[in-house]
Amino acid sequence: MSTFMAELIGTIILIIFGGGVVANVSLNKSKAQGGGWIVVALAWGLAVAMAVYAVGSFSGAHLNPAVTLGLASIGEFAWADVPAYILAQMIGGILGGMVVYFHFLQHWKATDDPAVKLGVFSTDPAIPHTFSNLLSEFIGTAVLLVGLLSIGANKFSDGLNPLIVGFLIVAIGLSLGGPTGYAINPARDLGPRIAHFILPIPGKGGSNWTYSWIPVVGPVLGGVFGALFYQAVFTGKVTTLFWIWTVVSLAIFAITFFLGSKGTHALPHGDEIEN
Repeated sequence: MSTFMAELIGTIILIIFGGGVVANVSLNKSKAQGGGWIVVALAWGLAVAMAVYAVGSFSGAHLNPAVTLGLASIGEFAWADVPAYILAQMIGGILGGMVVYFHFLQHWKATDDPAVKLGVFSTDPAIPHTFSNLLSEFIGTAVLLVGLLSIGANKFSDGLNPLIVGFLIVAIGLSLGGPTGYAINPARDLGPRIAHFILPIPGKGGSNWTYSWIPVVGPVLGGVFGALFYQAVFTGKVTTLFWIWTVVSLAIFAITFFLGSKGTHALPHGDEIEN
């Protein structure tokens, strides 16, 4: 299997399990409806673990543009391979969202709330505030990269690494996921959001493009910073890129802070979603 196909298939697997659990606990007439946050966080962790088990030996199972960019920024991945990995991840995110749509085909009509339907595919903030939401995604993804690199620096029994990575995702979800739904992965959010936009979901409303840049920019900033931070603090290698990225990130946060909450829209349940 090529690395491109591995990343594409791995991301499909990720979204089938991850988007599937959100659909399972939130769509009307699902037997798992009301399962709650712990069920969602646990299933997302298992989703990552299963995807890594499936394709890790072929591509390293990044499954996330923030991971790909983070590893490239510290020299752990070739920049020349970055575009193909990200393209595969995005296509996988779209196709995974489509699989979830077809699996729950009869439940879309049974569910009236367009916000619930969109929530199966993508994230939204609990309290809409551009600076805070961007910061939450930044922190969550930085923790993800530090965690992944820390796991990689330790030796586990053969075959346990993907499971430990899954536990990391569960921990991020349970500890940091409340403010924004912890996208921490542009392909996980934007890919299925595109699927939501394309698919003929009854009564789906808009895809909330106004918010969609935050679960892309936040994870990219946080992922690269997390990798550079790990390299600087844990290995003692402080690079010029670390300082440049730190300054750029601070500048972006300063801009969003002074602009206030403009541009971030919540998805009130029972109301029509506007783009």
